[in-house]
Amino acid sequence: MFENLSDKLQRVFKNLRGEGKLTAANMEAALKEIRVALLEADVHFRVVKQLMESVKEKATGQEVLSALSPAQQVVKIVRDELTRILGGHTAKLRLANEPPSVILIVGLQGSGKTTSTGKLARYLGKQGNRPMVVSVDVYRPAARRQLSVLAKDIQIPIYEGTPEESKPVDLARSARREAIQNNRDVLLVDTAGRLHIDDELMVELQQLKELLNPVEILFVADAMTGQDAVKSADEFHKRLGITGVILTKMDGDARGGAALSIRTVTGQPLKFIGVGEKPDAFEAFHPDRAVSRILGMGDVLSLIEKVEETIDQKKAEEMQRKLIDNEFTLEDFRDQLKQLRKLGPLESLLGMMPQLGSISKELKNAKVDEKELTRIVAIVDSMTPAERVNHMIINGSRRRRIAMGSGCTVQDVNQLLKQYTQARKMMKTFSGGLLGKKMGKLKLPGFGGMGFG
Repeated sequence: MFENLSDKLQRVFKNLRGEGKLTAANMEAALKEIRVALLEADVHFRVVKQLMESVKEKATGQEVLSALSPAQQVVKIVRDELTRILGGHTAKLRLANEPPSVILIVGLQGSGKTTSTGKLARYLGKQGNRPMVVSVDVYRPAARRQLSVLAKDIQIPIYEGTPEESKPVDLARSARREAIQNNRDVLLVDTAGRLHIDDELMVELQQLKELLNPVEILFVADAMTGQDAVKSADEFHKRLGITGVILTKMDGDARGGAALSIRTVTGQPLKFIGVGEKPDAFEAFHPDRAVSRILGMGDVLSLIEKVEETIDQKKAEEMQRKLIDNEFTLEDFRDQLKQLRKLGPLESLLGMMPQLGSISKELKNAKVDEKELTRIVAIVDSMTPAERVNHMIINGSRRRRIAMGSGCTVQDVNQLLKQYTQARKMMKTFSGGLLGKKMGKLKLPGFGGMGFG
């Protein structure tokens, strides 16, 4: 997400830092490069024009030109303006005073409506709500089956309807009645889509809007389609009155332009983003955090929230004690890897870390092989309890037995033991040293010295 744009902006700011003094000339050159970077990232031309005018007005002021660190001033101005364009603050979901709150999920076919409905239901459940879902797509039985499978997977109730309910309004009416009877406080309605916007679709959606009086109408857009997603969102808003946007596939090769354009073009906030295929790969959109990632400052707040939601804090504190007391065993090493996998793809975690010069490039270029983690767990599982507690007793014959039991080679076992000893030293330093004190509540599972690549 935003990777190419981030790299290009980083180069612009690096060039500015190389200047002894900021002048109107080098400022103009920098703004031109920023403009090109935004346009190449598929940001809407109207948004780029507005942004550039605002940045130029603030960046060519006497206070900035005479600043002690002018490049930092420019970064701050660009950050503030990007944050403003994205909405300034996190847009919360509105809920009705009298439940159930009805949320209408709309969008074109193939944009990810059904998956997003399931993800949003899971998200709301985690927030303490009692959601229920229904699909009113009477034209595509596969879509209704997909939502049914998703609902069972995330353990959220679904209204599946009766054979007599062949119209979207009939299904929606019965689903709301069912939600009231079962004390569900949110009803998510997954609507039908089309390959393009047509009058028949809009009439149907307007009927549902009139019947259900939804508190939110969320438009689901595919980030991979760039400005087409922005255009579709704008048309839906003009004809239906959407209240927010869910942008899917933000973990792919999307250039980020849709995210940066959608608020300005539609006037409606980006509320959620889909960052993967799994039900938990779904996040509230925070404009300030997104901008921090674009500018290479990382998103440590989201990383902390992800860790606190996923990692057992008591286990993390016990692990920290073991590290300090030099009691970190191979069994602990395996358990840490299992905890780490719960956080999701390592590439997405690295993307939340601040840019650290050449180190960041090495981390970004490193390809994390998830199969490697599975192999390591298998090797440790093939050891005896005594071997996991004391790796020093693992001699040649034991290594051969472990390799055979895990379906690996002796070289794989040797490499694991080497990685384990390196990780043990590094993690002891981190947990007991200055970094451990500064990170405070952020108790990440250790994966130092793993040698992924």
